[in-house]
Amino acid sequence: VQLQASGGGLVQPGGSLTLSCAASGFILDYLAIGWFRQAPGKEREEVSCISRSGYTYYAGSVKGRFTISSDVAKNTVYLQMNSLKPEDTAVYYCAAARTPYTSNWYKMVYEYANWGQGTQVTVSS
Repeated sequence: VQLQASGGGLVQPGGSLTLSCAASGFILDYLAIGWFRQAPGKEREEVSCISRSGYTYYAGSVKGRFTISSDVAKNTVYLQMNSLKPEDTAVYYCAAARTPYTSNWYKMVYEYANWGQGTQVTVSS
């Protein structure tokens, strides 16, 4: 599985961005996908996850502001980020886990075998 993350950039507080994670080498139907982020000097943390059947998880810090979704036809998962805050500044990574379970999402770094290259999100005025 190869993942290509894109869509990061510089945005003002309160603004929006949509990140994309395009998967190749394996179809999305068989993958659980997670978005993680890592700020300088901090550990990588989970942001949001989606199961094969569309069940979702959000970290408390982004719940109500971020939305994860998938487009099976495009083999792509999106992370819509609204009401962005300076503390959302980080490199955002998408990750994929091949799983036989359709309803399970995974929020731990070690549960994912495949990672994209990361895309920088900077929230600043």
